[in-house]
Amino acid sequence: MIESVSPNVGMAVVHLFCRSGPLVDADAVIAAVEKAQSDGDQVVTVAILGHKADLAFMAVGTDLWRIRRLQAALQAAGLEIADSYVSLTELSEYAQGVPEPQRSARLTPQLPPADKPAWCFYPMSKQRGDVHNWFTLPYDERKELMYEHGASGRNFAGRVVQVVTGSAGLDDWEWGVTLFATAPDDLKEVVYTMRFDRASALYAEFGPFYTGMVAPVADVLAELGID
Repeated sequence: MIESVSPNVGMAVVHLFCRSGPLVDADAVIAAVEKAQSDGDQVVTVAILGHKADLAFMAVGTDLWRIRRLQAALQAAGLEIADSYVSLTELSEYAQGVPEPQRSARLTPQLPPADKPAWCFYPMSKQRGDVHNWFTLPYDERKELMYEHGASGRNFAGRVVQVVTGSAGLDDWEWGVTLFATAPDDLKEVVYTMRFDRASALYAEFGPFYTGMVAPVADVLAELGID
């Protein structure tokens, strides 16, 4: 077997946004997901709303080759990958002293969280404009802004689980944000509320949003009429 390629800290995360078609083999899709899960990877399956994709797979694991094999197996099953995002779980530079439970939740999240079927994903970066440039701010000022931002997010504890993954050097944006919520309006409210924080209002840029519902892979395929 080829040697694994793994992050030194944290886990690899790949979001695959797929389109279905008449030649998709549902049994092969299910087998691909179950194989990845039996190898120790986490695979979250999502039925996507809107025109951007039909379904999504959020794969979390320690070996990039193993995740790549899942991608190949899904393609071999007839799915077309319409979009994707590559990132790593991380503990940000502003959270190095957090207690161990919070550290583990960020570096090795257990997904999907229970009773959180509403889901969305979006990428984001910090601005480097002439007026507002996040990367020219002193560290202490950036840390204060992120603490303010985090305080807003904690107001949604119990309603929303946020998974922020780093993608600088790996994909087109700097972070990927995946949200799991009890209801879809929770997703809307948390994103709207946190955009008023100075870290977002002055310095954040957002990419496209994908929204859907989390369910086991067989249920997602059945709801989409893939058999």
